[in-house]
Amino acid sequence: MITLYAWNTPNGRKPLILLEELGAPYTLRPVPLDGAQKAPDFLKLNPNGKIPALVDTDSGVPIVVFESGAILQHLAERFGAFLPTSGQARASTLAWLHFQMSAVGPMAGQLGQFLRRHSDDAVGIAHFREEVDRVYGVLNTRLGEAPYLGGDEVSIADFATWPWVDGRRFIQLDLERFPNVSAWFNRLGERPALRRAMDITFTGV
Repeated sequence: MITLYAWNTPNGRKPLILLEELGAPYTLRPVPLDGAQKAPDFLKLNPNGKIPALVDTDSGVPIVVFESGAILQHLAERFGAFLPTSGQARASTLAWLHFQMSAVGPMAGQLGQFLRRHSDDAVGIAHFREEVDRVYGVLNTRLGEAPYLGGDEVSIADFATWPWVDGRRFIQLDLERFPNVSAWFNRLGERPALRRAMDITFTGV
C-alpha cells in the first residue's frame, strides 16, 4: 500500500499528479497546515515537519520518503515510468527536477510570502520578483529547446514544476510573458490524469 500524506499546496500536488499518471493505487491522508505537520506522529515521517511524506509498504518492509522530489524519484523508479533509466535524458530530468526544488519553488514561495505578509517591504518584493522572472526566463529558454523539461518525453520534472506554475496568480505573474512556459503549461494541463490530481479536494478525504 502507498499512503501519501499531503495538503493542498504545490508540493502536496506533485506526488498526487504522479500517482494519478501512474494509475497506482494509493491512500491520501490530508495533513492540514494548522500544526498537524508538526505533530509527533507526522514528525516520525518527516523530521522537518513539512508535507508531503509517503509510506510505501508494497515490498513488505515500510519505506518512508519525505521531500517531494525524493518522493517523485522513488515512485518513478519503483514503477519504471516518467524517469529515463540512463543517459542524457535521465541526467536532464533529474537536473530539471532539482531546478524546481532549488529555484522555481523557493523563489515563488518567498515572493508569495513577501506579497502576503510583508507587503510594505518593497526591497524584498523587488528582489524576489527579479529572481522569479529570472527563473521563469530559464524555464522559457529550456522549453524553447525541448517540448518537456527533461527532453522529448514528459517526466517527473514536468510534474514537479506544473503545480508551481499553476499557482502563478498568488505571485501576480503574467505567464504570457513567457510563451514557451505558457504553451507547455497548457499542453500538460490537458492530460486527464493531471486534471484528476488537481481536482482532488483535501477536506473530507
